[in-house]
Amino acid sequence: MSHTFLPPIISSATNTTYTGISKKQKIMEEALAMEIDHQVAPDALPFARSYQLEALDKAIRGNTIVYLETGSGKTLIAIMLLRSYAHLLRKPSPFIAVFLVPKVVLVSQQAKALEDHTDLKVGTYWGDLGVDFWGVAVWKEQTAKHEVLVMTPDILLNCLRHSLIKLEMIKVLIMDECHHATGNHAYARIMAEFYHPQLKSGISDLPRIFGMTASPIKSKAGNSELTLSKHIRKLMALLHSKVYTCTSEAVITEFIPTSTPKFMFYKENGISFVLFEELAVKVKVLKQQHELSLRSSDFTKSAVESANKRITKIFSALMFCLDELGVWLALKAAESLSSNEIEPFSCGNSGDKVVKNFSLATVMTLKTYVPSGPQWSIGDNMTSDVDMGLLTSKVCCLIDSLLEYRGLTDMRCIVFVERVITAIVLQALLNALLPKYNSWKAKFIAGHNFGLQNQSRIKQNEIVEEFRMGLINIIVATSILEEGLDVQSCNLVVRFDPSPTVCSFIQSRGRARMQNSDYILMVKSGDSVTCSRLQKYLSSGDMMRKESLRHSSLPCDPSESDLHEETYRVASTGAIVNLSSSITLLHLYCSRLPADGYFKPTPRWDKETGTLYLPKSCPIPAICVQGDKKVLKKIACLEACKQLHKIGALTDNLVPAIVVEEAEVDEFGSEPYNEEQPSYVPFELLNQVSNNSNTIYYCYLIELKQNFSYYITVQDIFLATRFELDPEIGGMQFDMCFDRGSLSVNLSYKGTMNLSPDQVLLCKRFQVTVLRILVDHNLDKLATVLDKCCLKDDLEIDYLLLPAIAKKHRPAVDWLAINSVNPSKFTCEYHASNIRTKSGLVCTCIMQNALVCTPHNGYIYITTGVMELDGNSPLELRGGGVTTYKKYFEQKHGTQLHFEHQQLLKARRIFQVKNYCHGRRQEKHEETSKDFVELPPELCSIIMSPISDSIIYSFSFIPSIMHRLESLLGAFNLKQMHLDHCMQNEIQTFKVLEAITSKRCKETFHYESLETLGDSFLKYAASQQLFQTYQNHHEGLLSMKRQKIISNAALSKLGCSRRLPGFIRNEPFDPNTWIVPGDKSKSFEFEEVVSNGRKLCVSGKRKLKQKIVADVVEALIGVFLSTGGERAALLFMDWVGIKVSFNIIPYERHFSVCSGNLLHVSILESILKYSFRDSSLLVEALTHGSYMLPEVPTCYQRLEFLGDSVLDYLITVHLYQKYPGMSPGQLTDMRAASVNNDCYAWSAIKAQLHKHILHASQELHKHISVTLNDISKLPPSSTFGWESEMSFPKVLGDIIESLAGAILVDSGYNKEVVWQSIMPLLEPLVTPETLKLHPTRELHELCQKKGYTLEKIISCKDGVTTCTIQVQADGVNVIPPCEYKGSVDKITAKKLACREVLKSLRQAQQLK
Repeated sequence: MSHTFLPPIISSATNTTYTGISKKQKIMEEALAMEIDHQVAPDALPFARSYQLEALDKAIRGNTIVYLETGSGKTLIAIMLLRSYAHLLRKPSPFIAVFLVPKVVLVSQQAKALEDHTDLKVGTYWGDLGVDFWGVAVWKEQTAKHEVLVMTPDILLNCLRHSLIKLEMIKVLIMDECHHATGNHAYARIMAEFYHPQLKSGISDLPRIFGMTASPIKSKAGNSELTLSKHIRKLMALLHSKVYTCTSEAVITEFIPTSTPKFMFYKENGISFVLFEELAVKVKVLKQQHELSLRSSDFTKSAVESANKRITKIFSALMFCLDELGVWLALKAAESLSSNEIEPFSCGNSGDKVVKNFSLATVMTLKTYVPSGPQWSIGDNMTSDVDMGLLTSKVCCLIDSLLEYRGLTDMRCIVFVERVITAIVLQALLNALLPKYNSWKAKFIAGHNFGLQNQSRIKQNEIVEEFRMGLINIIVATSILEEGLDVQSCNLVVRFDPSPTVCSFIQSRGRARMQNSDYILMVKSGDSVTCSRLQKYLSSGDMMRKESLRHSSLPCDPSESDLHEETYRVASTGAIVNLSSSITLLHLYCSRLPADGYFKPTPRWDKETGTLYLPKSCPIPAICVQGDKKVLKKIACLEACKQLHKIGALTDNLVPAIVVEEAEVDEFGSEPYNEEQPSYVPFELLNQVSNNSNTIYYCYLIELKQNFSYYITVQDIFLATRFELDPEIGGMQFDMCFDRGSLSVNLSYKGTMNLSPDQVLLCKRFQVTVLRILVDHNLDKLATVLDKCCLKDDLEIDYLLLPAIAKKHRPAVDWLAINSVNPSKFTCEYHASNIRTKSGLVCTCIMQNALVCTPHNGYIYITTGVMELDGNSPLELRGGGVTTYKKYFEQKHGTQLHFEHQQLLKARRIFQVKNYCHGRRQEKHEETSKDFVELPPELCSIIMSPISDSIIYSFSFIPSIMHRLESLLGAFNLKQMHLDHCMQNEIQTFKVLEAITSKRCKETFHYESLETLGDSFLKYAASQQLFQTYQNHHEGLLSMKRQKIISNAALSKLGCSRRLPGFIRNEPFDPNTWIVPGDKSKSFEFEEVVSNGRKLCVSGKRKLKQKIVADVVEALIGVFLSTGGERAALLFMDWVGIKVSFNIIPYERHFSVCSGNLLHVSILESILKYSFRDSSLLVEALTHGSYMLPEVPTCYQRLEFLGDSVLDYLITVHLYQKYPGMSPGQLTDMRAASVNNDCYAWSAIKAQLHKHILHASQELHKHISVTLNDISKLPPSSTFGWESEMSFPKVLGDIIESLAGAILVDSGYNKEVVWQSIMPLLEPLVTPETLKLHPTRELHELCQKKGYTLEKIISCKDGVTTCTIQVQADGVNVIPPCEYKGSVDKITAKKLACREVLKSLRQAQQLK
């Protein structure tokens, strides 16, 4: 077996002119040519070869199949054809080109070639992208964006069948490896179902067909000229194309290196019969033991069957390896199979562990037949390895063949094998043996879903790329690499197993692209049949070229693929389903029906009766058909598809309606939302001020009553507005919590006031001075602010805040205090001006009650009287000792008192303005003597006088009071916008304010409780309407439709359309940013807008998240529900744009079952305390989807959908009404603790309802039994606790909901009846005292508060779920990682792990 490897020869790049067609042939071609597209001119690449240019010319003139050897550049011809059509494809053209490739691995390769040689926009598509579930909108987007679509043919066939892409859109249709166009292959179906029918109907605007192949036939034998001719004619007819090939092989070989075929014969020397029998018996015994273990287990029937199939498959693979490859490779196969990851089904009851144990047991058995020890390794002595049966002579032949090339450092070899397991174990052998001789490395590539080891598409592409780069030298591959792999440096191909077809032979040979490469054919000595077949394959190339040339001058035969099978076509879209596609479409529909872990909704065919039984969630009954038994199942499926389309379960594109609904929900959810939202100011507080005429103000007395004792009393204040306020606002009363206690605020209307421009300006200067000083606590900006305080015609905050005084027992404006803003104008008739101040000489009256500033320290004080002390009076120092005031000011402030005999002033620092809207009392500030100071008059600069400390104190509350009043005005205006649509006067403005106030405002109220209430009502209202309106829709489809109504995206969109965001309050009140009325020092722009006939004033924009807008919509629904009832809530929803009603639609059901034959109706009615008018609803409510008996045509899922929403609503209303005083967050927590599957499941078990469920699932039966056993070990506990360590079957909770739905429908949608029936089952209900937070929620909140980060790892193996949680602070573990392991689902494992973390955190805290 000696071989000589010849170094590669670099071929000349010179193109030769080729004229391989005779004159006669040209005349015939012109006479018989298809219609030429005169819009298309050739766009050839400069380096194209002569035969490529000739093929391009043929392709432009008509449909063409290019038959050229592998590596001859067929893809380049396709690229030049696309370049020629590019002007018809460039966007915004509606046309596209489609490039089809038979294998996913070729999609990216061909797309890259297109991108390298054209400027066309290329899109790539394969199944893993989820394209099977793309709808019209997605494909429309793709065809609008891309000009060439590279995809596998099944995708295009699917798109054409569903009319997602239409044939008339395609200008060029390229089929790579077009020899696959036979039988039911997608290539053949595309042509037969779409191209030929349109061709026969006279449509001329069909795509240009361009096929590419290295072998126009795909057969195993019979390669006579007659057979070849028949195959070529058939392919030409199907593709409606003429075949083109190069007449001269010499022209091809000038450019394309051809590998040299070499036969390698090996002796029939496998493992000895005795050894094989001995091992086979042992492995068979292991197989039987593990099969027995499965039969005696309590696994479900389907799980046992699945595990048995896998054990049989593994056994067969091992027997094959023993017989064909030897003991050592059989051991490697067993090791590989035992290392596969187990993907358990529900709770580890799938039998995976038994399968794995079988693989491990075979490993241990085979190991006893393989030498061990550090001195031994496979291949050290090949003859001995064969004698011991470790390797077969066939494997040794492969090794010897490869070692003939051991001197090559740049080795690129592909070894083709038939079986996946062969590829896996040969890779292991080569990597164990080859390092003894050189540095070659080997890897394997096999199909994506070969069931032995999971090799992803990405992994396969990585291996191919490593092969190209020389990081891998040998790939052991199945037929997956026969087509399309382009590695120019591949210099050796070995056929370990013979090619099954001539096409496989030609294509695998073509993988060797280097000059002087070899093609080794391994054949067993004496196998004359295989030898003869391979010799025929070698000679078939010339015969195929000869026949192709002969047929290139002949017209196409009529297509034999005329479809006489029945086809259902949707007129509006052109979508079709026929006998060939009906089964696939029906399975696609069933795969999108709702399922749980206990059954998979699939159709069931009874061939004995010709009946197709559909899943219970399918809205059509069983279908019974008659006809040709060979296609009877297809006929039944086609009829089912027709009926599903007629009732809307399949859309007009013949895709499951839920696919479209999901796409719409996704599209709706991804619509851009602008977080920059407006903020409104109540229009009642805005106006333009005239400088030329008197202004009328409406006066409202803000009566302040302090509910605490303090040496300063509050004083009433007038609010003067330009608009008359609604009596509800004008008579508003509310309490606010301040430092020392609460303050009652009461507004009352007192009449109008006519002010001159001078008076208005004086009032504005007064309030600006007082409020700016209170807010800023300095005079830095006051002068600038007062300079800009003028009357202009600009839109501004225009209301007055004026001190009130009692005159003759009636409140009046305190003009004396207002005039204090001009202290220099104050004259005293009783005292001389003998007190020296920074402002000059003044009288004692002015200094009695004055607002002063002391420049030496920049503080502002309010004076309350003149003291008996002067500058020489003694002053006790804080640290001990006595000095004089004169010395103190000199030593402390460096200020010399010049008038030390002047009496000192008693004063106190100006009051703090705070946010008093939060409603929390701060720690009471004890009044001490240090709150008061003694000031020398000569150090004081007078700001205002006379003004009392009572006025200043009262005005310190004004920012918070006005903020609350502005908020109430906003809430009132929002309410009025709705009341214009529907009169509901009982709605409280304070409740509306609560609904538009978020938690971030940090006030005593926020919208969470109302949002929870509104959310539950909205969910119920939408659910009952959808349930009644779409009586043929299954639960999954109803849920999608509901999501479109109640999702955050939908609600926020509706909220924005009604301009709700501008009313929402989402920031805590900050007095420093509050707009002081009359202050024009900052630029405030207000924009008037009109919405629904009402004026709104925009003061700017702020960021507002989409969810907040949605939450507020739900909270407002809660407001109208809680104060006006369901009708008010529905009217508000209608105003927002949510169109639902409570009109009852009869529930049409085709249910002729006798309920008493299936259920103990009287016992169930006694449990539920309800007598059914229609007891079939009770049967429906207790029928699980696995119950396939035909007498019950439906299952509980639809009723569960309805019952889930009504129970959620009823429990939420109950909690809201029963505990009105609870905090907003408490209602949410209590609802979560009450409305959950665990609570419902426990209730079902306590009521013994699990005994009445109609199902046929062993898995469900087992899970219920395990649950009952676990419960029996526990002490009695409440239904609402989170302390359960069990994983309840979801079905148990579902039936509580479905029973609620059944009672609701049966009682005529009487919710009170539902509550009276279901509520006793759920007792005891949660109370504020028994409420416990869910461990997951509690842990998250604790970590947020402490600034910790959480890391969770959840895995499931061999039926055991493991959840590990780490709690870290700054990257360091706060506590050791906590781990939970158990046979529960992932949600329960996470809950229990969180509980352990909380316990550890509390213990760690106690130790500190």
